[in-house]
Amino acid sequence: MNLNESDLKITFLGTGTSQGIPVITCNCEVCQSDDYRNNRLRVSILIETADKTIVIDSGPDFRYQMLRAKVKDLDAILFTHEHKDHVAGLDDIRPFNYLLHKNIDIYATDRVQNALKREFSYIFSDVKYPGLPQIELHTIDQEPFFIGEAEIIPLAIMHYKLPILGFRIGDFTYITDAKTISEETVAKVMGTKILVVNALQRQTHISHFTLDEAIEFAEKIGAEQTYFTHISHNLGLHEEVEKELPIGMKLAYDGLTLFSE
Repeated sequence: MNLNESDLKITFLGTGTSQGIPVITCNCEVCQSDDYRNNRLRVSILIETADKTIVIDSGPDFRYQMLRAKVKDLDAILFTHEHKDHVAGLDDIRPFNYLLHKNIDIYATDRVQNALKREFSYIFSDVKYPGLPQIELHTIDQEPFFIGEAEIIPLAIMHYKLPILGFRIGDFTYITDAKTISEETVAKVMGTKILVVNALQRQTHISHFTLDEAIEFAEKIGAEQTYFTHISHNLGLHEEVEKELPIGMKLAYDGLTLFSE
């Protein structure tokens, strides 16, 4: 389909936490469920604008996510933070480099860039081995920036004691791994029509919103639609949890596609 200048097509590539679902060796009802909505790869999202294709976070499942979603083009990756479940798949941009004959733009804070340089030192080596990932680094902070025609507004979030970023693009806001969100950031999110925010589990967690905390935040924002992501098997079965949610709130699932103006 052809998108208008202000339109976004949003595809959830992964909606799971760091271990994904099913969790290795786990026999709980969520991990053993045959409902495809309970099968969650590590968290990532695809955003298609009128002129660019953008992924937020390339975790360990990035290769399969690209294949499963039949992604044929990629212009940029935005990184929320440097944890393994958000960056581990960066090497798998190589087919885009080779087949599309272009570098991939990487947008990250200085701290995240330093982590990438440690994790993927061979990409940044003075000796360039043939076939290495080809990237262009772009340093971001909390100032808005553009990728093509789309304005990206970074959102300061606290993931326990680690400062990370969420992102707002037009009427769409994406926040993952949040535990604390300042009133300054809340003000930047207000007016969002589609909100995506993490809801790890029911029990208190040191670095992630619980379901109740995510609902409370969503009620404060008042978006027309809210979708919860970064979900662990501890939250419960998709179908059962959704029955408890307030009107206008749903659990995201892998492969879910949305459209935002």
